[in-house]
Amino acid sequence: MKYLKPRFLFLIIVTLILSSCTSEAKNIETVLEVTTFNLKTTANALEFNKIDAVIENNYTSKQPGFIRRQSGVNEQGKYVVLVYWKSLADAKASMNKFMSDSSVTNYASMIEGESMKMSRFTINDAFTAPTSTFTELMTFNTKEGINIKDFNKTNKKVETKFTVKQKGFLQRITGSNEKGEQVVLVYWDTKENSNAVINDFMSAPIAKEFMGMMDQSTIDMVRYESLTSLKNVTLSNKDKVVALLNSFNTGDQTPISYINPKKYIQHNLGVADGLEGFGAVMQHAPEGGFKAEVIRAFQDEDYVFTHTKYDFFGPKAGFDIFRFEDGLIVEHWDNLLEIQKPNPSGRTQFDGATTISNLDKTEVNKGIVRGFIEKVLLNGEMDKVSSFINPEKYIQHNPAVADGLSGFGEAMKYFAENGLVMEYDKLHMVLGQGNFVLTVSEGKFGKGEHTAYYDLFRIEDGLIVEHWDVIAPIPPKSEWKNENGKF
Repeated sequence: MKYLKPRFLFLIIVTLILSSCTSEAKNIETVLEVTTFNLKTTANALEFNKIDAVIENNYTSKQPGFIRRQSGVNEQGKYVVLVYWKSLADAKASMNKFMSDSSVTNYASMIEGESMKMSRFTINDAFTAPTSTFTELMTFNTKEGINIKDFNKTNKKVETKFTVKQKGFLQRITGSNEKGEQVVLVYWDTKENSNAVINDFMSAPIAKEFMGMMDQSTIDMVRYESLTSLKNVTLSNKDKVVALLNSFNTGDQTPISYINPKKYIQHNLGVADGLEGFGAVMQHAPEGGFKAEVIRAFQDEDYVFTHTKYDFFGPKAGFDIFRFEDGLIVEHWDNLLEIQKPNPSGRTQFDGATTISNLDKTEVNKGIVRGFIEKVLLNGEMDKVSSFINPEKYIQHNPAVADGLSGFGEAMKYFAENGLVMEYDKLHMVLGQGNFVLTVSEGKFGKGEHTAYYDLFRIEDGLIVEHWDVIAPIPPKSEWKNENGKF
């Protein structure tokens, strides 16, 4: 029997060890934590992006078992945070600590809690696409009865027969969890290269086979840019308005620069035109100044509208509308009313839903609300109320009206029996973002007083399910400090 020389024996042992380590590295299971959410409507996206980077550097990356973290946002404002962990225990421990750690309070306070969704998946792939700026994330369940081994083979073929051959492709990661939910992540170098292959993918035979194995009702897909790759990001018009209103609290003078100094048309009839009028009001602020808490903020093209709790010569509920030209505020409307006690259903003028959704249905929802105002409130076609308002779910925030269609009916009956009126004579404006729509109308209220109606509606499945309003009298023209009119 021949013996190997010690030098060759050593090389073989080293080779076997390295081979074993490489094999183990390929098969080591790690955990991918996927969290999606929206920011609160009043959150400043630029500020959030800065805080997100701090959270990664100063908090998440310091946790046991941390491997990598990525965050991004899509065109609709949905955020995605991906964190790779060495084990499920590490992921859970970090999340438990996160929920109670005071250092992340500001970050968490900017997130709309109702919109947050978090899932964890077991994956076998190490991340190898650090230069990626654009990612496709899809989660789903397979159809009932699909053999998971057959699905995994098809899943792999998608990568080898199609995705890997595309320009700009960097990596494809797949995984699943104990609930049977699947995840597919595709990393691209740029958004443009990702966009270029969408149509080709949907028509490819392997893609049709792959998609055919999915339960279509469970598919959730987000295509997003990484926050670190976003260049030349500027404040949105909504961010500017929120900053301007928040400056009442902080005294920061910077947001005043968001108002066009040469053109500022004012429709608050107690304030003169231009920056001079705005400045005059601020000079007459009571000791301690004015206060503003923006509850909801929305943007519809060049218009931003807000729902705000004010301390403005006393506690008030208010809606404001700002129109922009070339990034500057050039026109302002508002409607203010003293804060009232909770209504018969215990609801206030401010509580309720705040999450913006269904951005693709903005125009449809505006049409629904326009139809309600025109047919029911302007034309008096009360028999059509249930065609616009959900009869089983109608949440009311008007200080004097209870929930449901019954509350609406009782209010109308009370007005009629007591010789009071609530008349809508003209619809001036309809603005919306996603599932929220604001209308501005003119009419008469109470004993016939000339009145401005600002109504905010939330739409769900094609019907109105929630309502806030500010109904305020229009002062006589002799008291106006500008000639622009209320509307």
